[in-house]
Amino acid sequence: MDFKNLSGRAPLVFALAIATIILTAPHAAAQDGWFSPFWVVTIFNKGGLVMWPILLCSILGVAITIERLFHLREKNVIYKGFLVDVKSHALKGDVERALRVCKHNNVALSRIVKAGLQRGKYGVLEVERAIEAAGAHEATLLQANLRGLGVVANLAPMLGLLGTVIGMIKAFNMISQAGAGNPGLVATGISEALVTTATGLIVGIPALAAYHYFRGKVDKFVYEMEEESLQFVEDIQHAIETLASARHKSVSSGNEI
Repeated sequence: MDFKNLSGRAPLVFALAIATIILTAPHAAAQDGWFSPFWVVTIFNKGGLVMWPILLCSILGVAITIERLFHLREKNVIYKGFLVDVKSHALKGDVERALRVCKHNNVALSRIVKAGLQRGKYGVLEVERAIEAAGAHEATLLQANLRGLGVVANLAPMLGLLGTVIGMIKAFNMISQAGAGNPGLVATGISEALVTTATGLIVGIPALAAYHYFRGKVDKFVYEMEEESLQFVEDIQHAIETLASARHKSVSSGNEI
């Protein structure tokens, strides 16, 4: 499945879904019962105006989920295949070619390594600082839109509760006007009031699960990027020390001769 194309078409799909709800609402109103051919629209209409912000929350939650599913794939974040070539070129002193390899493999890890290579001429300490700064920036990018998903997870159930409170107020007003002798009227009012709570939970629970799933993936990627970056710095530092030691021995041998 091509998530890139899917994420690009998601707004159009949801716009069509909203249009369908609006256009079929008059037909749904004419149907009796919850399980009519337009039962989804029937339930939506029973929930009242609060269902609209809940619908918007569901659209936002699904859109963010699709977008994060595409961007938080391992090959887009921490593809390690390029590291062998980068280390090989860097150890030979061919920094330009190593940078080209990083640019060709444009993932989060390669951008971190690239930042370190660009500061290589200033010493190992500068390389470490550059990698730390780039790593913090990439970690922030990985968490993009997750806050919105968390808002959806918390806001949708609260909106559902608000709709239920409003519905209960309306139900008791109907009871006060019609009298308490009609239990069917009471049951109908309460059932309609609870629709928004159920809908809010239906939207909020998957959003909360998706939020924690993506947070776990981000934490895993950040840990792996830190490990790979530190290993890269250690390899470069070891190579520099080995080269310096070899040069020192060569100079010492020449002086003895």
